[in-house]
Amino acid sequence: MLCRVFSSVCCSLLVIGSLCPTEARAQDYKVEKIDQAAPADELAPEIAGLLQPTGFKFVKGESRTVCEIWPCKEWPLKGDKVGGDVIYPLQPGQVIGVIRYPRKGGDFRDQDIPPGTYVLRYGQQPVDGAHVGTSPTRDFLLLLPAANDRSPAALEYKPLVAASKETTGATHPAILSLQRLSDSTEALAVRHNEEKEWWIIRFVGKTSQGGKSADQAMELVVVGNAGE
Repeated sequence: MLCRVFSSVCCSLLVIGSLCPTEARAQDYKVEKIDQAAPADELAPEIAGLLQPTGFKFVKGESRTVCEIWPCKEWPLKGDKVGGDVIYPLQPGQVIGVIRYPRKGGDFRDQDIPPGTYVLRYGQQPVDGAHVGTSPTRDFLLLLPAANDRSPAALEYKPLVAASKETTGATHPAILSLQRLSDSTEALAVRHNEEKEWWIIRFVGKTSQGGKSADQAMELVVVGNAGE
């Protein structure tokens, strides 16, 4: 009888122990609103003028800020089509917002991102053999050093990639992966893809086209990489 009781207790402890790590991981990261504007002294006035007056920060644990993001007030659309592995109706090269890393971060290729402030621009992964299987979508945000990115105009592909390479000093641009939208209706949230070990921020901005505006959600992998 005593053996059966002891065995039952051990099994219960094993179940609890197996659940605790998952529950802990779910609390590893969170997103919080921030009331201050993006650092104007680190941005070109033309870029700063595009941004919302407030943003949000991605936090690890209780207080360690991974990054801060300020989206644009609106994202103008120019009729770019979506479908297949292109999800977002955005113009390649256009400014999406600004991101600041208080300490070293990492991109979707597992490249180091030095501390600093960067302009986020939308880009699409090329359709070629070198990129097959690296991401389920072609939608990315590229990070460009804010000190060098002065114009709000959209950039063509080659200048966009070249400018983003300055972020890491490597042969590839610094990128964060945009994902297909989940079923969530929250304006600001975090979800965890346990299979890929990706932490994904969901946020909502505004698009404008033909004098009309509409909500546009984005889901962005902020922590995690392609695992190439």
